[in-house]
Amino acid sequence: MAEYLPQLMLAWSIQFMGVISPGPGIMLILGSATNQGRLTSIVTAFGIACASIVLSTATVLGLAALMAEMADLMTYVWLIGAGYLTWLAYKAFRIAALNPASLIKVCSASSAWRSGLTGFALQLSNPKAIFFWLAVASVGGVGNAPISVVLIFITGAFVISFAGHGGYALILSSEPIRRGYFRARRWVESGLACFFLFAGFTLATTESR
Repeated sequence: MAEYLPQLMLAWSIQFMGVISPGPGIMLILGSATNQGRLTSIVTAFGIACASIVLSTATVLGLAALMAEMADLMTYVWLIGAGYLTWLAYKAFRIAALNPASLIKVCSASSAWRSGLTGFALQLSNPKAIFFWLAVASVGGVGNAPISVVLIFITGAFVISFAGHGGYALILSSEPIRRGYFRARRWVESGLACFFLFAGFTLATTESR
């Protein structure tokens, strides 16, 4: 275990920088936290963390080589992700246009577990997350390590993701943040919608496909 510790620490450090840097996942948590509260935002963070299990496993298997072998499939995945981001932008614009009574009705009808699945699906097609995991694969991969070390690596990746995104969920669902959100709801949701549209456009037109 000791001989693999530097690799693990390097890999987890790169992942941590990806977790704390703003991106579609954090924007999604912001929308969940401010509109639907703490439980939904934490479940969203859990869904994102579950996606890290898939991405870290792919890293162990050789993420760069895997993406090269599945180039056509990844093109479809990223296009689906772009469409999904566009749908999130539509939802944000819709929420921005709602009056307070309609907003409460829409938010109460949304399922926390559906938000978790949204977080999972978004993270799997999130180019920022994929690029950070490619960095992990290039300098901190543990593909040649024993299975016990691999399992520690994947477990650590889940814990880091859930702790980081869960921390954002706790902060963004706090009462001061939510009060500020409801005062500037239309501006916040419009900003989120524009962000998702930009991210979707970038994902659909990126040369990396």
